[in-house]
Amino acid sequence: MKQLGDILLEGGLVTPEQLAAAYAEHQRNGRSLGRVLVDQGILTEAQLVAALATQIGLRFVDLTDVAIDGSAVSRVPEAVCRRYTALPIGYEDGKLVVAMADPANVFAIDDIRSITGLDVKPVVATRADVLAAINRYHRADEELDDLTSTLAAEETEDLASLDEVVEDAPIVKFVNLLITQAVQDRASDIHIEPTERDLRVRFRIDGVLHEVMRSPRNIQSGVISRLKIMADMNIAERRVPQDGRMSVTVNGKKVDLRVASLPTVWGEKVVMRILDTSTALLTLSDLGFAEDNYARYSASFTKPYGMILVTGPTGSGKSTTLYATINIISSVEKNVITVEDPVEYRLPGINQIQTNVKAGLTFASALRTILRADPDIVLIGEIRDHETAQIAIEAALTGHLVLSTLHTNDAPSAVNRLIEMGIEPFLVGSALDCVLAQRLARRLCEKCKEPYMPTPQSLREAKFPWRDGEPLPTLYRAVGCAACAKTGYKGRIALHEVMTVTEEIERLAVERASAEAIGRVAREQGMVTLREDGLRKVAAGVTTLEEIFRVVV
Repeated sequence: MKQLGDILLEGGLVTPEQLAAAYAEHQRNGRSLGRVLVDQGILTEAQLVAALATQIGLRFVDLTDVAIDGSAVSRVPEAVCRRYTALPIGYEDGKLVVAMADPANVFAIDDIRSITGLDVKPVVATRADVLAAINRYHRADEELDDLTSTLAAEETEDLASLDEVVEDAPIVKFVNLLITQAVQDRASDIHIEPTERDLRVRFRIDGVLHEVMRSPRNIQSGVISRLKIMADMNIAERRVPQDGRMSVTVNGKKVDLRVASLPTVWGEKVVMRILDTSTALLTLSDLGFAEDNYARYSASFTKPYGMILVTGPTGSGKSTTLYATINIISSVEKNVITVEDPVEYRLPGINQIQTNVKAGLTFASALRTILRADPDIVLIGEIRDHETAQIAIEAALTGHLVLSTLHTNDAPSAVNRLIEMGIEPFLVGSALDCVLAQRLARRLCEKCKEPYMPTPQSLREAKFPWRDGEPLPTLYRAVGCAACAKTGYKGRIALHEVMTVTEEIERLAVERASAEAIGRVAREQGMVTLREDGLRKVAAGVTTLEEIFRVVV
């Protein structure tokens, strides 16, 4: 059997110097040679697994590029696939081809052989790829359809009350499967919407809604009641909106969901926001900041006082950016207090306050209390009214660093928005230090994106940074594959517009100048607009022109 090092050298994956250094590290701490090379960033996980497969004489497969036979997948139950991290993917010479993370597991091979009655031909894949494929192909769709049929035949009014105590009731299974499927599909929101004839379920994935299923209307009350029970909401009250929160465990991982019910003409609509706690731990570099934009933004949040506003529509990632900023600037020496509605992510070492309008705890009243608690940094979930804006401005002028969000279309409009709220223009100019406008665009799937040569006309219409006579740039378009659920996109990236409030802009604020005039001066001083930042990301092959035009005017 060849040594792993020889295989890596022959494949050109490592240099002799890198191999020697990794071998010395292996000798020092006893970790495997392959793991040392992966930890050092020299090899990817897939390259290591492929090399190990070559070493033992087995074939390596990339499950994101292989056509998987659905009939082969269905021969082995999901529980067995997960127990052994193995998935049947097809047939060869009358044998069942099984992708395995551990092809040396003879118990797995024996079990699959006895279940299917076929000889097993193991191939090697990375553990992450096998688990992703299991999630993709052992979807809950069929089970949901079966449950829907069962529920449609039953009296759901009785089920609504039974579900409180009967954990294996069909309604309970239906709701649990729905949440599990949404988490596996990387959805951010689940929409359960009653219509005139049925119950529609949609998932928001990468910012775009996708219809998942339609169920008979007579299961509506049971599903809604179950969700309200889980979220500790009043199931008897159906005439007014309600908010709640729940925690569930999906594939061993705890997931928090924020639940909102809304009475409509056809019944209560429920929207569940899936709160991924890893989002709150992101760094600003994870958000796609360009170097020049990051330099301008970091110059503001490293100051000891002043106001920083993040603007954009709902769902544009404003809170995520503020959390990432707080993660950088908070420390043991600083007292950080936030007031939010609602508190979506719990951050360690941060004092977070949840507003409660019924109890009289509004943004404004909480902010007054916060300023008596000796804060260094104050985060306000959103500035919605004159009173909150006035206290926030005064806090920024009295030595506090204030971070907040505002709903405006671009950065220059934030100045006018504060003035329209009744804040004196000279106070806005003095307190405001930086405005960051943001949008989220879908990121192209790396597995299937396709290069193409745009026409000069399309570049001119897009105002792309290109001139006649220059070589045409290579751009990329979305195609769609199994890895991205045929959408062509996987994940999202932020577009930024960072406006630093200089003396000239402060003077324009005092003069009550228009947003256009402020924007013109900001661009002259180096501000990159949202569209320009988006086009830079298109040129880098990260996203598409169509996606930029979808999110930016």
